[in-house]
Amino acid sequence: MHKRLFKWSCTGLLLLTAALAYAAPKNSEINGFRVWTDPEKTRAVFDLSANTSYKLFELENPARVVLDLQSTVLKTSLELDPKTAGILKTVRYGKPENGKMRVVLDLSAAVEPRSFLLAPIGDYGHRLVVDLYPQKRGITAEHLKIVKRMRPDAERNVVIAVDAGHGGEDPGALGASKSREKDITLQIAREVKKSIDARPGMEAVLIRDGDYYIPLRQRFAKARTARADMFVSIHADAFRKSSVSGSSVFVLSRRGASSEAARWLANSENQADLIGGVTLEDKDNVLASVLLDLSQNAAMEASDHAANQVFESLRKLGKTHKNQVEHAAFVVLKSPDVPSMLVETGYISNPREEKKLKNRKHQQKLARAIADGVEQHFKQQPLPGTWIAANRTISRHIIARGDTLGGIAQRYNISLSTLRQVNRLKSDRIFIGKELVIPAS
Repeated sequence: MHKRLFKWSCTGLLLLTAALAYAAPKNSEINGFRVWTDPEKTRAVFDLSANTSYKLFELENPARVVLDLQSTVLKTSLELDPKTAGILKTVRYGKPENGKMRVVLDLSAAVEPRSFLLAPIGDYGHRLVVDLYPQKRGITAEHLKIVKRMRPDAERNVVIAVDAGHGGEDPGALGASKSREKDITLQIAREVKKSIDARPGMEAVLIRDGDYYIPLRQRFAKARTARADMFVSIHADAFRKSSVSGSSVFVLSRRGASSEAARWLANSENQADLIGGVTLEDKDNVLASVLLDLSQNAAMEASDHAANQVFESLRKLGKTHKNQVEHAAFVVLKSPDVPSMLVETGYISNPREEKKLKNRKHQQKLARAIADGVEQHFKQQPLPGTWIAANRTISRHIIARGDTLGGIAQRYNISLSTLRQVNRLKSDRIFIGKELVIPAS
């Protein structure tokens, strides 16, 4: 009996030991480290094998941010790339206590740090993110540019905000040969800016000019801050079938506009902002709704016209995915008063198209096509007070299905009688395919 009791005691001890070993928390590993820097902050990202608890605090003289991570071991290098290091000088690590990992971020200046943990999503696992915001931002050259655009100059440039989709922690779609959408969109966006800047009366601002992520609503907010007259978001599509190809142009759907209008009217912070040059803060609900609706309608009409010009320009370059401009409720298209479009430059999931999208000459052709369409829009519908409006010469319009003489006069900002007189028309009857002379407004 004693032997049997001893046998059962040993078995129970083994089972208890195994259970405790299973229940004991495993160390989390830091198995990846990278740094992004954008115009507002430097972001350090630590990839973790499992969730962990941590403590963050700051030290002065010199400026440092310290991370103490519980039950964590280092399994990667913490080296910095000078191109993306931003405000970070060096990164050090050590073990001040058993079971604790200390990471020290040496800084070139004092910062306002913010940190948070991210749960796994897509190809990413657990992550600890540390954002470092400089304490003294001051007035930058970019701020001075924005102030200059706000001046009521007689002949200002039209401003195009060019947004490279995705970036930083969000790589976007992956191509057949593992190329990343975020890299291709940035390359094309930079080419679009070059093409626009080379044209008289036009200038472009890049919403993202590096490998970092900007939240979607902040993208069109940046365009509004820059006093942009047009917002163009650049993407490269993907689909489960690798044979799908062709470029596309999207504008905001009516459903997307309605949901955004409700959001703006419900948000007191938005109401204090200027929409189409008017604040909604001191208006009653009905008037605020009417003003927002008018602003949205004007922006959507301009978006439709500009998107069709860009679409026709891209069609000359090669195959388009559909035969017309498409509508969607993409967040980046929801600015209430800045005409916006999203251009899918091609399908990165198509091996042949991916190869073209990576080719610099093809990127330049895409950029010129997009810039041509945008320029054509502003020449046909010049904004008062701009260089294009002041220097617009006689142009021509080919009558298309659905055109009316009154609609054409309104589009080009000229009177119906002037349009009749210049073209020697005795009535408002027009014919598809015929050419109309459009005088300067």
